Formats: sequence, C-alpha cells, structure tokens
Amino acid sequence: MTANRLQRLREKLEQHKLDAVFIVSGENNSPVNRRYLSGFTGTSAYLLITRAEAVIATDFRYYEQAQQQAKDLRLHKAVGGIDKWLPDLLQGLGGKRLAFESAHVTYQTYRTMRKAVQGLPEAQRPKLVPTLNLVEGLRTIKDPEEIAALQAAIDLGDAAFAEVAQRIEPGWTEREVAWEIEKYIREHGGDGLSFDTLVGAGERGAMPHCSPTDRVLKKGEGVVIDMGVELHGYMSDLTRTIFLGKPDDQFKRVYDIVLAAQQTAQEIVEAGMTGEQAHLLAHNVIEEAGYGEHFGHGLGHGVGLQVHEAPRVAKTSNDVLGDNMVFTIEPGIYLTGWGGVRIEDVVVLENGKARVMSHAPKLTTAGI
Repeated sequence: MTANRLQRLREKLEQHKLDAVFIVSGENNSPVNRRYLSGFTGTSAYLLITRAEAVIATDFRYYEQAQQQAKDLRLHKAVGGIDKWLPDLLQGLGGKRLAFESAHVTYQTYRTMRKAVQGLPEAQRPKLVPTLNLVEGLRTIKDPEEIAALQAAIDLGDAAFAEVAQRIEPGWTEREVAWEIEKYIREHGGDGLSFDTLVGAGERGAMPHCSPTDRVLKKGEGVVIDMGVELHGYMSDLTRTIFLGKPDDQFKRVYDIVLAAQQTAQEIVEAGMTGEQAHLLAHNVIEEAGYGEHFGHGLGHGVGLQVHEAPRVAKTSNDVLGDNMVFTIEPGIYLTGWGGVRIEDVVVLENGKARVMSHAPKLTTAGI
C-alpha cells in the first residue's frame, strides 16, 4: 500500500517537474501526510521522497517504531536539531528542485531549512520550491484498504449513536449525551473521537456547531447530535436529529425538507460534478421549500485520515468529484429561537454514483 502511494507521488513530482519533496514533522497537516506515505504513526519524523529513494528521518525515541512501520523507507538517524542533520540528508540533491509543503511549514522552519541548504557548497544546494496540496491531492482518492478502514469507523459511530439515542430522555443534559457517546466508543474499541461531540437541544440546535453544556433536555424538543469516531487513524462523521416525545408539525415539516434534500443529493450526485454542483442539489430543495437562507454551510467535506479534508462540497468549490472519493452529505436548516435539523451521512463514489456508508437510524415520515 505504501509503495503504491509513493509511486503515485513520484508520478506527481514528475508531472510538476520536481525532483524530491521534504515533509516536515508536527506542523498542521504534515503528520497526516507523513503517515499516509510511510505508515509511521509516531509524533516526530521527517520524510524525504526522491525519484529513486524514500527516507524517514527521526530521533532515537522512534528508531525501532520507524523500522517496524515504515519498512519501505530507509531510516536516517536524526541527531540534534534539524540544522544538524538536514545537510547530510540532502546529499546528492545539488541543483535539484526540492519541494516543501508551503501550507504546513512555519516561517521559522523554512528559515532553518534555507539556512541548512545555504550552508552546503553551492554545487550541492537543492532549490527549495513551495508547493500546495501535493499529497492532499493524492489522499482524495481512497484505496480499498482505506475505504474498509473508514467503514469500520463509520460502523462503530453508527452503533454508538443507535445505542445512546434509544436511551436519551428528558432530564439528561447535553454533556451527558456527549459523554455516553464517547464512553460507548471507547468501550467498544474506538481510539477516540474524530472531534468533540456536538449536542444542541431545543433552540440551541440553531447553532450548527453547538458545543454541549449543562442545558437540560426537555420533552417536546429536537436535539441535534454531531459525532465522530477515530479508529486506527481513520475518521467518521455522523449527524442525526432526534425528537423527545411526539414531533409537532413544524418539526415534521423542517425535518422532511432536510431529509428530502439529503436523499436528493445522495441519489443524483455523480462523478464529474464539482463540489458546487453537488451542493446545489440539496440547497435547491431547501430553497424551493422557503428555507434557503437558513442553510448557510457547505453540503459536505472529504473524510479520511482527517475528519475534514478534500474534496470540499460547497457553494464555492471547484473540486471535481471522482470515484473512490469519500465525503459527507449533510444539509441542515437552522431557525434562531426555535432550533435546527441536520442529517449527515458519509458516502463513497463508486462507478460514478454515491454509495451511502452510514446506516445509523433516521426519523422517517412514517416514523413520526
């Protein structure tokens, strides 16, 4: 799996007329890109990928782990600060175009890298070339092992929601809902949460990212629950809106509009669409029902080693959707002073169409 990813990266290097890429440690997205390319899960390591070789540079704490997890890469023992060992790592790259991830390298790290390069004899200096989304572009297309890992995380999230949702009752607090979900996940093998669980009861459901509080759940109100699982490095994302008691007419109307918008998008979205075109599939349903101004966020986002990654599925997104991309479809309606409804599933494009990976129970017209 790692060898295939390295080969795809090298093809991209050739396409962009680059000779190598240097991936730094511990800054923003870099640990995820490093894991994707090497399999290494430790917290400190650097990668140098050239046309002919792949190297992982790490310190004494991680020598054994790197040898076990990054078997396709040569181990370079990093002793001291980056300025001490980087010049030796760059031997043989004189005059070559060395890419670095501009979005994930701090200015201080860039200065250190540049100083290390300038410290080499002129003929041995590579040229530092900033790049954007070099690895992230590869990560949008999931391989079969990744799709299986994502399905396992999604299945655990589905089970956690289903078990807790059937027990929620008036008198619980939003924090209790969040804790019961996290407890189930951890007791059933999850490594943790892909993000802090969001719970918005009643009028607080009008806030799309509503952190749980000690607010008590009451009979006769909706509750928006947005949750995710981390399992073996891969993430899930799920939103469901439940109702405590018998739903009133307004809740039924809003819920059915959101559900229709989601189902429409899931049925019609296809490979070749842009993120904007996919977003409008659901947005138009909500707008035609008179609630367009109350759906203000994007329809979805990619899911993988991160819970939010490419592709973007939103009104301003030019990302082109393709087979083996995994992303969410999560329309919502939010009414200040009343509450909100959001329904979110993860889908994967296969043979040009969406296959829904989430199977947690939803309310249906028949059910309410």
